Amino acid sequence: MNLKIALLPGDGIGPEVLEQAVKCLQAVEETFNHNFTYKEALVGAIAIEKKRNPLPNTTLELCKEADAVLFGAIGDPKYDNDPEAKIRPEQGLLRLRKELELFANIRPVKIFPSLIHNSPLKKDIISKTDFIIYRELTGGIYFGEKKINAEGTVASDLCEYSEKEISRIAHLAFKAAKNRRNKLTLVDKANVLESSRLWRKVVTKIGESYPEVVLDFLFVDNAAMQIILNPRQFDVILTENMFGDIISDEGSVIGGSIGLLASASVGDENALFEPIHGSYPQAKGKDIANPIASILSAAMLLEHFGLFEEAMAVREAVDKSLEKSVVTPDLNAKSQYGTGQVGDFIAHNIVDSEDDINMNDENIGLGKSTII
Repeated sequence: MNLKIALLPGDGIGPEVLEQAVKCLQAVEETFNHNFTYKEALVGAIAIEKKRNPLPNTTLELCKEADAVLFGAIGDPKYDNDPEAKIRPEQGLLRLRKELELFANIRPVKIFPSLIHNSPLKKDIISKTDFIIYRELTGGIYFGEKKINAEGTVASDLCEYSEKEISRIAHLAFKAAKNRRNKLTLVDKANVLESSRLWRKVVTKIGESYPEVVLDFLFVDNAAMQIILNPRQFDVILTENMFGDIISDEGSVIGGSIGLLASASVGDENALFEPIHGSYPQAKGKDIANPIASILSAAMLLEHFGLFEEAMAVREAVDKSLEKSVVTPDLNAKSQYGTGQVGDFIAHNIVDSEDDINMNDENIGLGKSTII
């Protein structure tokens, strides 16, 4: 298969983790005889610095022409700490989602058995957790009309949804549930919000077309509690933009590191794949950032194009790195492996999946681990 992939490294650790994802895609090319071409462009704080625009037009056009977008990370503390800033890195990502009509954000939450001890939650609670969140991505309060009075003392953000916006992502979520365990949970706040009541009305009606799927409902405050108390009860979670943003980050706690969670943002014609972690500027350039979420995002990219065997090869290589503890310090405080070494290990195991790689223990102790 031939694919044109736009690379948006972004800010902080984005370039470092994205580099490892590309290594793994290149390993897939070599192993499965595909041809992927890559073009890189600016987005976020780095784009503001160089182009005075968090999403330059050249970047947007590149993404529209590509088959898929692979994204690094976005954000910079100097904007986070300046409430008066009119231009922010995150505006670039929000605009990109809107321009590409990426209305569905898909975030899997699955426990890795070899890392179950890393979670702050009890093993018997999180064991066998495997659910997926479908978050509406281009509507709601993040994109609604924003107002502030002349004195700067009263502000408002409009949360607005149409039946069409709800319907298109609901169908995707129901179809996903049909291919999983036939359960869909709508998370909303229908006891308070009119927009949530519309979600319930539309999703309930659509559910009649999927009789094999059991549909239930949870208010978002209860859902946030249930994800911690009993995450195994969930199969597919469907929710609106802001609620999805919050509970998907909460879900990252289950696995013990936000550096493990991948995501896909898809529309009718475009698709973007990114780790859900932020830019983590404190780790920039230190070779300690966990690349696994970015690599698993590349696996989701492969799945999106029907390359299921290739995606499985990536996932199995990731599993091997976790089992052998070839990981960054966030997963093992004693680890001497860096971002690039973890990426090398995983890429090598895609090419030679049967090869049991040896690690030079003496060099690991010196902080100079080599993979032989």
